Amino acid sequence: MRGARRICLHSDGLAFQTVRQAIARFTRREDGTLVYFSLMLFVMMMMMGGFAVDLMRYETIRTSLQNTLDRSTLAAASLTQRLNSTTVVNDYFAKAGLSAYLTAITVREGFNFREVAATAVADTNPIFMHMIGINNFDASGRSVAEQRITNVEIALVLDISGSMIGTKLTNLKSAANEFVNTVLSSDGDDRISIALVPYNGQVNLGALLRAKYNATDDPGVANVNCIDLPSSVYSSTDMSRTLAMPMTAHADTYSSTSQSTSYISATDSSSATPTATNRWCPPSSVNIVRLPSANIATLQSQINAMTAVGATSINAGMKWGLALLDPSARTMYSQFISANQIPAIYEGRPYDYTDPEAMKVIVLMTDGEHFAEERVNTAYKSGVSPIWRSSGDSNYSIRFTSGRPSTAGTNEYWVPHLGTWRSTPWTNNSTAAVAQTWPQVWSGMRLSYVAWQFYARALGTTSSTRTSTYNSQMLLFRTQTSTGNMDTQLRTMCGFARTNGVTVYGIAVEAPAAGQTLISGCATSTAHYFNATSAQVRTAFRAIANNISQLRLTQ
Repeated sequence: MRGARRICLHSDGLAFQTVRQAIARFTRREDGTLVYFSLMLFVMMMMMGGFAVDLMRYETIRTSLQNTLDRSTLAAASLTQRLNSTTVVNDYFAKAGLSAYLTAITVREGFNFREVAATAVADTNPIFMHMIGINNFDASGRSVAEQRITNVEIALVLDISGSMIGTKLTNLKSAANEFVNTVLSSDGDDRISIALVPYNGQVNLGALLRAKYNATDDPGVANVNCIDLPSSVYSSTDMSRTLAMPMTAHADTYSSTSQSTSYISATDSSSATPTATNRWCPPSSVNIVRLPSANIATLQSQINAMTAVGATSINAGMKWGLALLDPSARTMYSQFISANQIPAIYEGRPYDYTDPEAMKVIVLMTDGEHFAEERVNTAYKSGVSPIWRSSGDSNYSIRFTSGRPSTAGTNEYWVPHLGTWRSTPWTNNSTAAVAQTWPQVWSGMRLSYVAWQFYARALGTTSSTRTSTYNSQMLLFRTQTSTGNMDTQLRTMCGFARTNGVTVYGIAVEAPAAGQTLISGCATSTAHYFNATSAQVRTAFRAIANNISQLRLTQ
């Protein structure tokens, strides 16, 4: 038993020793070290792979966020769309299924720009980064898009008709002055120009601008530079510089006269002499079209000088406003630049309608509606008339070579103040008589007076024939453009403006229903139309100044 026991002990010691030797040999061998290293490398590879998965998930979400941010802010900043900018961004994120990650939207608007900024943050919920203590791994993005104009061309088309007298005109001047200051004071690069187009029953171009057109039948009166626009000019955006266009006669076509069978003196102020405010183109050196300018003081001085007088031809105002923005006027502008009449910086203007770096704006304002325009017919605008004036007592006579009543016999000259026919012009028996030109006739007598005293009384022998003669003669003297035609012409010009990308803001200041309809229909959209009281006109101009813009993506 002792021997067996010793054998057992020997065996246990041998086994222990064998294990110790094996361990020693293992620790001395290089392949044991490699196993350790391999295990460690395997763990590291597993961790790196996990991190890569987390990073890929992060980048996928971040890219999706950034793309959605860029698309949404660019669309929201575009002024070609009329939706609320914040709504546009939210809609893009909703459609992408990312609404939960949108954190902020900021919209900033001012003259000639709109800026939309948005940020988004998404927790990517890492799977493996928790192993190194990273429990939050947020993907974030930010985008800013800005719409900004480089070159802005503005035409202020302003109603200065007689109904604007008083508070309305005072408020208009104040509002327009603030508009000019707001728009131009922030323009350090002289990229914005403003032209003024005051209108009433006509548009007085001023001598400089009128000289650039083929104007005929000049009445020869200082500061009378209106043109009776042919209906054909309302079929296009430009204003032809070669088309012969008659100037507006310096005549009172509107005032009525007494239709008494007795003579009324040609100097009678209530029935014979012209009423200054009833001339369709009252002489003026202040109510004239002003060429494009960026000089705040000059523009404000011109605005402050405007006076209210006359009827209302919104169609003519709109036509000239658009003509000053039309690219066809570029050559004319170059001529003005060469003559130092507008700044050299405006070379190349008006820009093309399609120029992405240019914006054209018309602000059309009225307090009324169309008033049927009247114009003297061509045959009575120039040349020698059949009317003679005595150099002695200034009384008149008129010659009829045909169509005389039998009571005239062979006498060809009717003498209104005598109510008789003579064989020669009235000369007061001692002085000469001078044949008058039509401009001379209209300078001293209204159309209605001449039609009655010189024609109806001379050729009519009864009440009905006198009335008939008078009506016929007035039709020969003048043409009236119906308000319906004027409405159509205005709508056509407004349609051209919208088609060519010109932004039209409309302001109706205490205008009648018809005027409101015209102006709202002319505006680019309902958002561009303002129905204002006289006291609110400044608010309207202020809103317009803060909303004129163009797109430019900045980042």
